[in-house]
Amino acid sequence: MKLIHQPIQYQNEPAAKLTGYLSDNSPEIDSTRVRPAVVICPGGGYEMTSDREAEPVALQVIASGCQAFVLRYSVSPTRYPMALHQLAYSVALIRQHAAEWHVDPQKIIVAGFSAGGHLAACLGVFWHTAELANIGLSPAQMQPNGLLLSYPVITSGEYRHQGSFNNLLGTDQAALAKLSVDQQVTNMTPPTFIWHTVADGSVPVENSLLFAQALRRAGVPFELHLFPDGRHGLSLATPEVNPDQQFDHPEVAVWFDLFITWLRHNI
Repeated sequence: MKLIHQPIQYQNEPAAKLTGYLSDNSPEIDSTRVRPAVVICPGGGYEMTSDREAEPVALQVIASGCQAFVLRYSVSPTRYPMALHQLAYSVALIRQHAAEWHVDPQKIIVAGFSAGGHLAACLGVFWHTAELANIGLSPAQMQPNGLLLSYPVITSGEYRHQGSFNNLLGTDQAALAKLSVDQQVTNMTPPTFIWHTVADGSVPVENSLLFAQALRRAGVPFELHLFPDGRHGLSLATPEVNPDQQFDHPEVAVWFDLFITWLRHNI
């Protein structure tokens, strides 16, 4: 495995950092192999990016036979749409370097946890729209081929996580309705894998249900898993992400294997 570090910056906006965890090809096994890529957007309420949802997830992804990338996107006091621009440029950069990084350019999955799930879903619904039409990228460059949404922030309506939208928009809440991403789903939204715990006390499970319902209406393939127990922010739901027993839920940790199975059969 090798690590790469790439700054991501659009014009004069703040820079983000993209870290790649890459498997080399072995001539003994398959010197021409290309792998799916998973771009991980950690959560943190648009206030920070959680370590718990970054490298531990990337290491699981690379162990599963994919290439992994972690995007440390800009958070408050920077505002929308800076993080979205950074994610779009990250996907375009991976696609540009697909041959060098042994990535299948038609299998780039954007994964997000909590507020990172909102960011991932934003790219999923806006990649082909006027929202991203003037940043110097074509839709084909920034298109995600699939989404992984882990206990995502989705709605800006009744079940919203208010802190995330406060950090994303500041005092100017004019874009609040537009950023209820369940309302922006079309048949151009990529296939999506979603999981959430019903007991989540921070981001209500209705966020995932609303997105799944919107995908259903639009005819977009999706897989949704709901687990009855477990707090918000479980990440892998293993002791690796936190020795605190609150995060150790083996009955929830199966989500990762379910995701890999979904990826192999649907993307």
